[in-house]
Amino acid sequence: MAANDMVCGVWPVIEALKAGKNVEKLLVRREAGGEGIREIRKLAQERDIPWQPVPVEKLDRLTRAEHQGVIAFLSQVEEQDLDEVIAMAFERGEQPLILALDSVTDVRNMGAIARSVECFGGHALLVPKVGTARLGPDAVKSSAGALLRKPVCRVNRLKDALLRAREHGLRIVALTEKGTSLLSDVPLDGPLVVVMGSEDEGISDSVLRIADDLVRIPMAGSIGSLNVSVATGIALHAVLNARLAKG
Repeated sequence: MAANDMVCGVWPVIEALKAGKNVEKLLVRREAGGEGIREIRKLAQERDIPWQPVPVEKLDRLTRAEHQGVIAFLSQVEEQDLDEVIAMAFERGEQPLILALDSVTDVRNMGAIARSVECFGGHALLVPKVGTARLGPDAVKSSAGALLRKPVCRVNRLKDALLRAREHGLRIVALTEKGTSLLSDVPLDGPLVVVMGSEDEGISDSVLRIADDLVRIPMAGSIGSLNVSVATGIALHAVLNARLAKG
């Protein structure tokens, strides 16, 4: 992990928060207290930055610097507002295509998925702030820079964000082994959110319940599952083909 990927120490972290740095999450020593820690907590709450209490041993493993019980992780990726991304796509006369990830925690998968979003014409990535792979240098490298070119919308609750997208007229298509339809059998040429889940847990039930379509990718092999980044590429390629066919 690069040194410039972290800010260590109470007052450096406070200054980073006050300066509006893109802080992705905070690790704080369990039972840490004092005026500085209270200030950090207040600033984190104001900006909806995830706060995770951890044992001091974890902080010590992450850095040899004097961390004073707190480490802030910085993201190279600027966050953007989902509603604004959708509105801008419509203003350009385009059909919005958002790729939503539910609990995808592998950095390399995150990078590869962002690359597919870029290659197949997606407008943005939609990810929850908690339970998502870090958007640091490793993810940016894996994405071949796509994470620096495509908007990333980080939200507190994925379900709520999907419902907002639906209010804008986007159809929610969830790729899942529980799918009742094939990917090729549902309309993909209109405004769309494609939802992908982690390989071990899949898409959460709360998200599946609000999806307009539960679809699966047809497969002929005996394994029966795909890496999430591979499945994402297949899904987004199908969307692009549907849109090209419609002209």
